[in-house]
Amino acid sequence: MGQEIADRRFSTTDFERFAVQLDREMAALAGWVREARFSRRRAIGGLELEAWLVAPDGAPLPLNEVFLERAADPALVPELAKFNIELNVAPQALAGGGLRRLEDELDDAWRKCGLVAAAMGATVVAIGILPTVTDADLCPANMSSLRRYAALNEQVLRLRSGRPIRLDIVGRERLASEHMDVMLEAAATSFQIHLQVPLAGAVRYMNAAVVASAPTVAVGANSPLLFGKLLWEETRIPLFEQAVDLGSPERRVTFGSDYVRASLEECFRANREHHPVLLPLAPEEPEGTLPHVRLHNGTIWRWNRPLIGFDPDGTPHLRVEHRPLPAGPTVLDMAANMAFFYGLVEWLVMEPHAPEHRLPFARAKQNFYAAARYGLAAHVDWYDGQRCRLGRLVLTTLLPHARKGLEALKV
Repeated sequence: MGQEIADRRFSTTDFERFAVQLDREMAALAGWVREARFSRRRAIGGLELEAWLVAPDGAPLPLNEVFLERAADPALVPELAKFNIELNVAPQALAGGGLRRLEDELDDAWRKCGLVAAAMGATVVAIGILPTVTDADLCPANMSSLRRYAALNEQVLRLRSGRPIRLDIVGRERLASEHMDVMLEAAATSFQIHLQVPLAGAVRYMNAAVVASAPTVAVGANSPLLFGKLLWEETRIPLFEQAVDLGSPERRVTFGSDYVRASLEECFRANREHHPVLLPLAPEEPEGTLPHVRLHNGTIWRWNRPLIGFDPDGTPHLRVEHRPLPAGPTVLDMAANMAFFYGLVEWLVMEPHAPEHRLPFARAKQNFYAAARYGLAAHVDWYDGQRCRLGRLVLTTLLPHARKGLEALKV
């Protein structure tokens, strides 16, 4: 999704060509899994942070082109809206001081962003939804000028047959809105955590991330407001799901329908079977790096998403991308949330009985949405039919276990 394109419009031939290449690469991916070609390296963490540019009056400031030009840092890139940016930090092995280095590099990047913004008379803010953003701010005039965003907007509306995107969120209050573009998506900004996993343990790690999603979204929730309405504790969750709804039975933003069973290839196969190609771009990467598979996967936003990447020596690797956490509010908060996720997932993987055998997927899914709606006050199902208040479960059970997981990772 990061590459710029020459033309925002696509022909039938473009879609047909992309589909042929995608099928070839899907067959190659199946071969990579059978032959165990993926890297055995593990416990390597990374992160992405989406943030807001904010004017002195607190309103979103649509000047990311000016900001990025002044920052002149390849680790900073534009997002869908002109008032959003994305920060990237180099991945680190978690053992030893890796988690500290991730925090320090994020803190350093954030401080530099603050200085650049201050020179523009602005501020950078990290939060799941900026409380001051208005419906009127989310308009095509505030869409970043890159052609790939215009293409994304056109393709989403094409698949919806021109029908407006409807937002309907019921929380403490109700919010209903309609948009003829994808700019609602720009109101939801995330702190995305990556974890590189070995092929042999990838299924356990992916399922552990799914189970961990309810507690992580609850401890990180910071976005109850949208357009002046008090909604969910983490309103970003229903907002993002509805903002990219293409009107088909299978949503592009989803918690999923089941645990992974045999291989992460199942997720990529489901992508091909259930989701039409959204952006039939001609990828710039070599054919042997599965660029079409990776691009198609990048247009399907599971809350826990498998990614294919490459080690420094070119060996392909697998990562789990954990997407439920909102941005912010501070670097310290994000570092704590990151440590909680890494430690909890490692502990869930270490357990002799896999969590997916003790907590049915339907319960994990219900937990996730209850946690997003009610935060730590949510009542959730845990192992073997136990039902409890999520805040108490985190304090008495999950935090101590996350500490054990971090110790096992030698953090």
